[in-house]
Amino acid sequence: MVTREDLESFLIRMDLEYDEVDEGMYLVQGRNSGLPVVVHHADALLLIRMKVMDLPESMDDELAFYRALLELNATDVVHGAYGLENGELIISDTLELETLDFHELRASTESIELAATSHMERIRALAGVAQEGVADDTGAEEAEG
Repeated sequence: MVTREDLESFLIRMDLEYDEVDEGMYLVQGRNSGLPVVVHHADALLLIRMKVMDLPESMDDELAFYRALLELNATDVVHGAYGLENGELIISDTLELETLDFHELRASTESIELAATSHMERIRALAGVAQEGVADDTGAEEAEG
């Protein structure tokens, strides 16, 4: 069973900057993108979550937007999946602490970061949101969600 101390050791070994913002909840900066990822050590699970963007109030073609997300989940997201939560598009993954190892954690966090950065332009275009910078609407408020 991976403890909080083990998790911190993994984060250090991955050379990631992080802050423990609440007991067992870490705000981690992505290595390549600098995007914030919330990593929550809870009971028997490790929850990994990244806010991709706020959803616009309306979209010209919602069906195309949601279809694209489902297609990306099926074909291009190796770990985790896109989802909706409280008006936000997120990408998240859940790992079991009982069997978690360093390599699985690294693969999951890198997959989430890669998906969010490589899909951002397409997702924003489908949502009808201007591309102003990948990290413009993500931030520390992640830890509160």
